[in-house]
Amino acid sequence: MKLRKVNIFITVIALVSIIGLIFSVYKIVEWKVYSNKTNKQIYNISDISNIKEIKDDKNTEIIKQDEIEKTNPYWDYIKIPLIDVDFNELKNINTSTVGWVQVGGTNINYPIVQSDDNSYYLNHSFDKSYNTAGWVFMDYRNKVEEFDKNTIIYAHGRHDEIMFGSLKNIIKNDWYSNSNNYIIKFSTEYENTLWQVISIYRIETTSDYLNTKFITNEEFINFANTLINRSAFDFNTSINSNDKILTLSTCYNDKEKVVMHAKLIKRASKN
Repeated sequence: MKLRKVNIFITVIALVSIIGLIFSVYKIVEWKVYSNKTNKQIYNISDISNIKEIKDDKNTEIIKQDEIEKTNPYWDYIKIPLIDVDFNELKNINTSTVGWVQVGGTNINYPIVQSDDNSYYLNHSFDKSYNTAGWVFMDYRNKVEEFDKNTIIYAHGRHDEIMFGSLKNIIKNDWYSNSNNYIIKFSTEYENTLWQVISIYRIETTSDYLNTKFITNEEFINFANTLINRSAFDFNTSINSNDKILTLSTCYNDKEKVVMHAKLIKRASKN
């Protein structure tokens, strides 16, 4: 009787192990299939996208800053050309396209979409087909027509470094050692903008950096200084009440996020 119980126990353990192995293989294959589909879509998007650098003109506005030392790389950043994106072809694929983002020193160079919640594009691709790789999307609370005090963009931190997978590299010394990486270019149908990085960090999952509205200037300044003080590196920047912040957020692992914050330093309307 005891031997029979032992054999049953061993059989159950073996079956559970086999089922677990089959499930693991299935998830790996599924991950690879969706990765391939996403890469194909990225290629197709790059093929139809019309992105060009533009020189400053009468529509360009340099955002007023607090006093900045002449040795600060900010003075080089504001000379960097903006990007201008024609969204017609992109909106033919997805009418919810709201912008295009490029992040220095990463693979991030994608159109941004927006839904009426922050869950749809966690498992849908740019063309709205089901895909666990998801897509890059703007917080549903933000308005692209006029940036909020904190505009937030999300995407999965994929191991193959598509979507926001390469954002995980920003907390490494190699990324930080190149000051040319401290720039984000963001184009919408309404304006082209340039953002200077002010803070990057890895943090246990929290929502305290995801506020989009602030009742007073003091509340915003306290919020912004919290982000700066949290940074893994010192970017030698400051924030005033007129500033606007762009936040990029992704998962580092099951318990932690990687976050980048930048402030608006140059904009040009597309009127």
